[in-house]
Amino acid sequence: MVTTALDACLDAYPMREWEAFEEALAQKPQFDDRLKHLRRHYVGGAIECDIDKLGRLLLPSELREWAGLDRSLLWVGVGKRIELWDPARFRAEHVVDINKPDSFAEMKARMTELGL
Repeated sequence: MVTTALDACLDAYPMREWEAFEEALAQKPQFDDRLKHLRRHYVGGAIECDIDKLGRLLLPSELREWAGLDRSLLWVGVGKRIELWDPARFRAEHVVDINKPDSFAEMKARMTELGL
């Protein structure tokens, strides 16, 4: 299942993980305004995409347009899902400057807070 992400990319889930996400979301309050927008954008934008004989994921034009995807894309594994990015957009939005130790210190501190 592929959906319009909350960033300028697409989120791709194995069907089992998508179904678990939908089930967890279904347990939340139906009329919560914060969740209403999530349901419309994230769940409403989801499309079950086929994989062709060559193993390529076939993305419909509306999903490609949302993420600004053209001929190439970057697959970024983030746990139980994969983010699909335009490579230039990903670099522009997620560059970690190795010359700025604060970036790494912040990530390390957050991982410590989460017990990772």
